[in-house]
Amino acid sequence: MQPTWTPKALTVALGLAMAFTPLQARELPDFTGLIEKNAPVVVNISTSRKVGGSPSGESGPNAPDDMPDFFRRFFEQMPEGQQQRPPQQRRHSTGSGMIYSSDGYIVTNHHVVDGADEIIVKLSDKREFVAEKVGSDPRSDLALLKIDADDLPTATLGNSEELKVGQWVLAIGSPFGFEHSVTAGIVSAKGRSLPSENYIPFIQTDVAINPGNSGGPLFDMDGRVVGINAQIYTRTGGFMGLSFAIPIDMVSEVIAQIKKDGRVVRGWLGVYIQEVTRDLAESFGLDRPKGAIIAEITEDGPADEAGLEAGDIVLEFNGKEVESSSALPPMVGQVKPGETVKVEILRGGERKTIKVTLGQLPDDGAPMAVPSGDEGPSEEEEILGMRLEEISEEVRKKRNLGEGGIQVKEVTGDPARSAGIQKGDVIQMFAGERIESLEDFKEAAEDLESGQPQPILVQRRQGSRWLALTPE
Repeated sequence: MQPTWTPKALTVALGLAMAFTPLQARELPDFTGLIEKNAPVVVNISTSRKVGGSPSGESGPNAPDDMPDFFRRFFEQMPEGQQQRPPQQRRHSTGSGMIYSSDGYIVTNHHVVDGADEIIVKLSDKREFVAEKVGSDPRSDLALLKIDADDLPTATLGNSEELKVGQWVLAIGSPFGFEHSVTAGIVSAKGRSLPSENYIPFIQTDVAINPGNSGGPLFDMDGRVVGINAQIYTRTGGFMGLSFAIPIDMVSEVIAQIKKDGRVVRGWLGVYIQEVTRDLAESFGLDRPKGAIIAEITEDGPADEAGLEAGDIVLEFNGKEVESSSALPPMVGQVKPGETVKVEILRGGERKTIKVTLGQLPDDGAPMAVPSGDEGPSEEEEILGMRLEEISEEVRKKRNLGEGGIQVKEVTGDPARSAGIQKGDVIQMFAGERIESLEDFKEAAEDLESGQPQPILVQRRQGSRWLALTPE
């Protein structure tokens, strides 16, 4: 049966439709004014660098730098007189940037200009300039350029701390070389830590970012720059809905140091930390997962000299609450070396406040060697699902191990397997006790409550790590 519409019903329906459409339109953002005002502060950056070969293509004993391994081996096995190298070539790439000041300072990403022999900055009015790199900072992935120009339009900087999840944001850049492309979305999350960049509390958005957008600004709806687009998460090489921007508050701090000194220095605590999981929180007596647990202390570093210990859980740093392990590195990095700060920790179920004078973050750290588990003395015990053994002086010296600890020769079952313990792990602490020998471990393992997680500190090739082992 077909519905029957009366004139009155049709009038009401049309009225509702007309009322709803303008309301819906009013709720959607209009970016036109923002783009017209701010597009001139966005620049296109093109770079070039020499790769492979030799300038004249003469023969020589070395394979080109960018030659694949298979061809490199073939090349190096040829008689020396036949090793003809291809001519040197130039590799070109593009990115984006933002005019930081009217006298020609440009902000972009470090990875956009890293290794470039020539940097060309193209303005929105089509003028092009050869840029000089003032300095860059790989850890924050930021670089400062200078062009010979005056009276340039400049960006208005916002406050990334005030940015809220769900807020509309907009990006202008040069994806795949398409200059001044505009994309929009919302803030998906704040304070994101990525494995390769743990000193940056990234702003995560769903703004479409692609290769070439790097270094361009992220605007809020008031036309203020709240971040510099830097990375995407992708399995295809293109946009997949996860984009990451460096907060403008951090950008300002880093650029100010680069402009003044040509480099960036950061505070250094001298610890290796990890996330507090639910099981670890329970094993350390926390009501919920929070803070950053210290897995390892750098010998003679600031934390070591102040009396911090492996197993301490950092709850507050310099007056700020540490909600997760990813929040701590940016907090430490923002403090100047030489300053003394208060660090609130949880140790043995009690809160303590320790004063630490920060050092300067080293340019790079040395990896820690951890045994692979294929050697060791014959003295061993099987406890809690793992076969344990003492570490001989010969093995300790060969594998660069410090004092104390026992080695996991083999994982035979639970609860060790469920805890994530691996063959070759060196157990340093268990159930709140330092482990110097098999006897220490056996004593610590006695009378443990079944089903109650116990913290266990193990050392691996990648560094020390806390796990939660639950006795059956």
